[in-house]
Amino acid sequence: MQEKIQGFPLSPQQKHLWLLQQGSNVYISQCAILIEGDLKVETLQEALHKVIARNEILRTTFYRPHGLKIPIQVIETNISIFLTEKILGDKCSQETEIEALLGEIREQYANNLQEKQLLRVELIKFSSEKYILVVNLPSLCADSITLKNLVNEISLYYTAYLQNTELNEEPLQYADIATWQNELLEAEETKIRKKYWEQIDVSALDSLKLPFENCLSEKSEFEPQLVQLVISSNLLSKIEETAQKNQISIDIFFLTCWQILLWHLTGKSHLIIGVGCDGRNYEELKAALGLFAKFLPLACNLQANYTFSDTLIQANNLVSEILEWQDSFNWDTFNKINTDNIEQSFFPFCFSFGETVTNNYSDNIKFSIYQHCVCFDRFKLKLSCVRTQNDLVKLEFYYNAKLFQKEDIQRLANQWQTLLISILDNPSKEISQLNLLSEQEREQLLVTFNNTKTYELQYKCIYHWFEQQCDRTPDNVAVVYENQKLTYQELNTRANQLAHYLQQLGVKPDVIVGICVERSPLMLIGILGILKAGGAYVPIEPSYPLERKDFILNDSQMSVLLTQQHLIADLERKEIQVICIDNDWQVINQQKIENPTTTTTELNLAYVIYTSGSTGKPKGTLIPHQGLVNYLSWCTKTYAVEQGVGTLVHSPLGFDLTITSLLSPLLVGRTVELLSEEQGIESLSQALAKSSNLSLVKITPAHLDLLKQQLSKEEVANKTRAFIIGGENLLAESITFWQDVAPDTILVNEYGPTETVVGCCIYQVPIGKHASGSIPIGKPITNTQLYILDQYLQPVPMGVTGELHIGGLGLARGYLNQPELTALKFIPNPFSRKEGDRLYKTGDLVRHLSTGDIEYIGRIDNQVKIRGFRVELGEIEAAINQHPSVSACVVIVREDKPGSQTLIAYITLHPEQTLTISKLRRFLQNKLLDHMVPTVFMILEALPLTSNGKVDRQALLIPDTVRPELEVAYVMPQTEVENAIASVWQKL
Repeated sequence: MQEKIQGFPLSPQQKHLWLLQQGSNVYISQCAILIEGDLKVETLQEALHKVIARNEILRTTFYRPHGLKIPIQVIETNISIFLTEKILGDKCSQETEIEALLGEIREQYANNLQEKQLLRVELIKFSSEKYILVVNLPSLCADSITLKNLVNEISLYYTAYLQNTELNEEPLQYADIATWQNELLEAEETKIRKKYWEQIDVSALDSLKLPFENCLSEKSEFEPQLVQLVISSNLLSKIEETAQKNQISIDIFFLTCWQILLWHLTGKSHLIIGVGCDGRNYEELKAALGLFAKFLPLACNLQANYTFSDTLIQANNLVSEILEWQDSFNWDTFNKINTDNIEQSFFPFCFSFGETVTNNYSDNIKFSIYQHCVCFDRFKLKLSCVRTQNDLVKLEFYYNAKLFQKEDIQRLANQWQTLLISILDNPSKEISQLNLLSEQEREQLLVTFNNTKTYELQYKCIYHWFEQQCDRTPDNVAVVYENQKLTYQELNTRANQLAHYLQQLGVKPDVIVGICVERSPLMLIGILGILKAGGAYVPIEPSYPLERKDFILNDSQMSVLLTQQHLIADLERKEIQVICIDNDWQVINQQKIENPTTTTTELNLAYVIYTSGSTGKPKGTLIPHQGLVNYLSWCTKTYAVEQGVGTLVHSPLGFDLTITSLLSPLLVGRTVELLSEEQGIESLSQALAKSSNLSLVKITPAHLDLLKQQLSKEEVANKTRAFIIGGENLLAESITFWQDVAPDTILVNEYGPTETVVGCCIYQVPIGKHASGSIPIGKPITNTQLYILDQYLQPVPMGVTGELHIGGLGLARGYLNQPELTALKFIPNPFSRKEGDRLYKTGDLVRHLSTGDIEYIGRIDNQVKIRGFRVELGEIEAAINQHPSVSACVVIVREDKPGSQTLIAYITLHPEQTLTISKLRRFLQNKLLDHMVPTVFMILEALPLTSNGKVDRQALLIPDTVRPELEVAYVMPQTEVENAIASVWQKL
């Protein structure tokens, strides 16, 4: 018959910790008690026995009956402690060596926690008058105050034994206190008080993350580590002066600094910080032993225009409130424990403040806490401030080493100290303007990383460079298209003839000339002819929808347009001189063949490319020669284009990515092969299979994925010296195949918005380094500056997400006929002393890695990249809303698996209206580019809205179970919409 075991229920805090600690052995309380003087070891052992006998918690174990998740406390009648001296002597007298020894003892204790006796004591002798008594307990039995009280009791009983006196005061036993705490939580008054805690939205805890966190492979992993700083007495006196002036305690000052740092790093206005309290808010509990300490949720809202004083007052008021209501706080308020999951919530960011206790003396023996370490709750990052007896404040940044690297936390600690000094120097400053960066880090981010200035550019305009190359290699083949070939001299001659003809039509610097020509040598002749005439070309793809062609023709106000006879039907306008470059060539052929002269400078326009616009209309980006020359000067050198045979051009002229492969070979005497538009990716795979030693192939990640499906491993190696990958976020999955089968082919991730000329930032991918996730976009190219700034145009610290701002020679002038948008996106450069210097606000969220490389994170707006093309969702929505049956619509991008993006349009129809997918698709194909036409439509009776009346895009991430099949209209009843949205929110 099984022995009946008498036990007691766990306290609320023990219950929380029990559920939290499953599978972990880090929740330990260790106290190293320094004993100085003529210690009598036998007396110390007797004192320990007495302390253990009078405190049940020191004799407590935990027993979990079968079928229950929560154990009971079982109190052993008596346990024996036998002190054996471990003699180390002076060889282990240094602080670092003692720290290592204590860590070893702690690890041994953790590995043997399953033993019945949980209290473990060791005595280490350094000399005849110096000992360290090490006490280990599970955190279920002891917090920091318990350890301090324990030292006091050991000192008292050591003295009592020496003096042969008795201490008769009976202590409160923890099991009784636990019972009282549980009863208190069930009291009617406490149930009312719980409402204070229920109003806190703890769902926000899941979104509280630092940008340099790693993803846990297993949710239960927890490995606390420590980085320390010390606040000097001089700095502490300034802090005390500021605290006194604001009539708050010093701990509130430190807490407020911590809040502001986290606000800066997370970008979250709504923060929940776990604030430590000792749980002994009744006088009777002050001397009690056991686990009382807990973290209370401090929910605060910080705004950019708050001053430090504002934030200080808010923190002080909130701390007073939560301490007043602490008895009614219980994690069960937030966690409904179920039988399938024993994971407990915790506060990601925590704060605690304490002071070292005074020494205890006993008959010329001094007992003091040399060091204590307590882990009684989980966290991601905790700041523990300890005020020492020598008037210093020791800052302990505890962090989960499974989530953070030590160097990241060290940098964070330095940022906290910089912020602290900034606050003391500027207490009335708005918190958004307070400084986190040391002078060294600021110099690194703003200057060192942007030290890209080189010699002056050799050429003012791109055609000057091309003309000199024609003089050097006149008989080299410049361009190949199917059975057609042109040498450099032939290409230059024809471009010159066209240029002279265009000049007669009034083309000169900054005159915009449209070009709508199929991919062929005529296209290249047209581009060079426009540039040589001094004008700027505007690409109009023949495949563009009629409405887009109309818009570009009207918006650009071009006076001249180059096209082909069979394309003219959609392009003729009375106000535009249309030149059919094929039919009119007999006239053009009569022009002079010498290089024309122009007054074009590096600041005149080279081209205008129209990109998707958030207002529903495309916008023309104005690119000067200076930016084009700078990019191609860097490109030809960095990619060593001359060392290969040339390039393949497979992408459209209206896609600025094409410039790399179209123009760079022509500047170093190599060949451009133009591929047929009709076959798409197949033409590229066929050309690549028969090629050898290409200089480079410019490609998007989406096309790179398609290409590997069409080529065998034997057809891949030694085909091209480099793949230059751009246009959208590059994932490691897209490059693994190429690194395996073509290791000699260089893979480069090239980033650059249209507004900064093709590419402004690159990263050469090392073999074997990136197994998953996004590939960094790297470092700036020549004469380019990259700044990662917050919304207040302040540089963000390393690892912190901010908006990428780009400066340098590559910047566009702005947007054609859109001065307001230009002023909004191209702003004065606050870090330059050069008058007129600007920065382009990309809208891209990025961060600096520790290597100095930049990592792409996402967007701050509704712009997306689809197969390398930039798409503003607002343009698609505006087009769909023009359909007479549509009442409202919203478009999102869903990525069901990494790298596989789908445009989805959610539509609400006017009453009694119907709409088929085929009709809507035909309607959009007349208005939008092919890559902008959504692939899936969902017709809803009502779009889900947020509390402020905007479409809830998050709620539209409907699970696969209610997603329509591709190309099938799906009418979803309102009740099903609500159910789907509810299901999504439960998962978010």
